[in-house]
Amino acid sequence: MFESEKTTHLLYLHGFRSSPQSAKARAMAAYCRQHHPNLEWYCPQLPPSPQRAMQEVAQAVAQWPKEQMAVVGSSLGGFYATWVAQQFERCRVVLLNPAVDPARDLRQYIGSQKQFHDPSESFYFQPQYIDELRALESGPLKNPQRFLSVIAKGDEVLDWREMHARYQSGNCILLEGGDHALSDFEVHLGAIVGHLRVI
Repeated sequence: MFESEKTTHLLYLHGFRSSPQSAKARAMAAYCRQHHPNLEWYCPQLPPSPQRAMQEVAQAVAQWPKEQMAVVGSSLGGFYATWVAQQFERCRVVLLNPAVDPARDLRQYIGSQKQFHDPSESFYFQPQYIDELRALESGPLKNPQRFLSVIAKGDEVLDWREMHARYQSGNCILLEGGDHALSDFEVHLGAIVGHLRVI
């Protein structure tokens, strides 16, 4: 891999109904502020439309140095992060209990939804978003050594076997037990940042 390159720009993509206020996003932001203050950190609030979400992300990182950028994604954000990494084949990527087939899994959530971190905020998950998710499916991993997945066998939302099958060609931390939220996330920050080669 591109061992001479360090990550200077880091994109974090949250999951479905989540936000930049998620525990993992806040923990990673705090860790980077403390240990890597020169890192460019970007964790946007993603719109419900998958197509619009990826358009906004692609626009936001358009001027980033592609060989010095990395992306972290959790759950649905892991699916999105995979799409980003497939577009920019030199960036490193970390996936946290990543969604493998969100078009299938999120069909049951069509309708009004509340945000996890602010129940006063709601959005409508449109039927056409399923087709938008299908359009973002990105096939076999390009340069799989760039990928690190953290997968909990105790994930109560997603099937760890499906996640592992999708991402086993890359690097993988397979956790016995655990949960979808990766409640022990901070334990893994060292390995995650090490893979990302953050400055």
